[in-house]
Amino acid sequence: MDTYRLISEQTKKKLIIVLACTLVFSSMSATMFNVALPSITEELSLTSSQASWIVTSYMIIYALGAVSYGKLADKYTLKNLLTIGLLLFTIGSLVGFFSDNFAFIILARVMQAMGASVFPASAMIIPTRYFSPETRGRALGMTSAGLSLGVAIGPIIAGMMTTALHWHYLFALSVLPVIFIPFFRAYLDNQAGKDMKLDLVGAVLLGVTITCLLLGISTKELFYFPLVIVFLVLLMLRMKLAEEPFIRLELFKNRRYSLILILFALSSGIGFGLPYLTPLLLAEVNGVNAFISGLIMFPGATIAALLAKRGGELADKKGNSFLGYIALSSYFICFFNLSWIVGHSPYLILIILAFGYIAQSFFQMTLANTVSEVLPKSQIGVGMGLFMLTNFVASSIATALMGASLSGKLVSHQLNIFQVTNKATVYSNIYIVLSIIVIIMFTIYSVTISKSHSYSKMKSKGF
Repeated sequence: MDTYRLISEQTKKKLIIVLACTLVFSSMSATMFNVALPSITEELSLTSSQASWIVTSYMIIYALGAVSYGKLADKYTLKNLLTIGLLLFTIGSLVGFFSDNFAFIILARVMQAMGASVFPASAMIIPTRYFSPETRGRALGMTSAGLSLGVAIGPIIAGMMTTALHWHYLFALSVLPVIFIPFFRAYLDNQAGKDMKLDLVGAVLLGVTITCLLLGISTKELFYFPLVIVFLVLLMLRMKLAEEPFIRLELFKNRRYSLILILFALSSGIGFGLPYLTPLLLAEVNGVNAFISGLIMFPGATIAALLAKRGGELADKKGNSFLGYIALSSYFICFFNLSWIVGHSPYLILIILAFGYIAQSFFQMTLANTVSEVLPKSQIGVGMGLFMLTNFVASSIATALMGASLSGKLVSHQLNIFQVTNKATVYSNIYIVLSIIVIIMFTIYSVTISKSHSYSKMKSKGF
């Protein structure tokens, strides 16, 4: 029996709504503390490197958890994994709320990340497991809407709560998702995956590899990168020699899946330019403060959240490739126009940002739906986990590269073909590079979507 027949249609509708609401809090928790860092740093007398660990520790554990929960979902019931994740997230939030020292705040953020990392994996697995190919796009649209809404309101709520109350109340807000546990336990089935032995050695090697990579990127310490190579080689040997490796090499021998990961990495990297570059651009070029920057970014993310369900419906009706081309076209409209309106009215930037947020939401939906088509059911869990892991790694690399570009460390003035003379031009050059990357993505996507397009045609004909 197909897994999407395990629960009723009415239950599916309730399940996806609860999941979307949970994802709002998940994405908010990942972004809120960026706004509160200055207040936490001042109150606890932290150095900038110490304060950065409040974000870095969360990011590392969140990234590792996404692929770990994806793997565990192939063995254990999803309702139990979500219950454990929500409890860990709640306990971490309570620890953070009552913490008055740096060590306990880091512990709280690590526990939050250990719990919250079940959400991105579930956001991909639930639509794939419980929704038929004909309705999967709409389900992915709902999960994307939850993520986008959290991104939109997170910085604004964080700014308001930090100013009017105290940064501790950001942790209090994160306790609320615990109310969703009874709903997940009522709506999800009890079916577990096959009884397989978990490769703990492979899991540790993957964890150490990703940790060293993210630490090297965030701290800019070259010491970590040789370790990345060493542990990556050991991980590959483990994947080859273990009877049941944590991640199977066959997964990467699937050419279409590997290309999807490359496309998603590029999309995550350029997409991260929206929340990362926009506040800096508005502050350095337009002289806009952080709160107004949040208000300028809010409409675009909100529009993306409102249109996410519509995007999923388009994918169901006209195929993934149709939605993919809309997303890539929107990406190009966003970055190409940003390249020449730098320094102009912030209201122009507000309008153009909407295209970028919509593109990011639509393209993630497109690729996630395609993953569900190219992988066998036995590999969906870990495949979706790696899919989400790609997002965090690519975003971290993009942050380092964009930061180096803004500081002038990526290329010398003599080698800069655009002859940078002011900050506005620096941002313009970055947006031009992002536009070129979109063209490369469009080319890769056009060459590799033929099977998905054929699948959509067959589906529409009833095969």
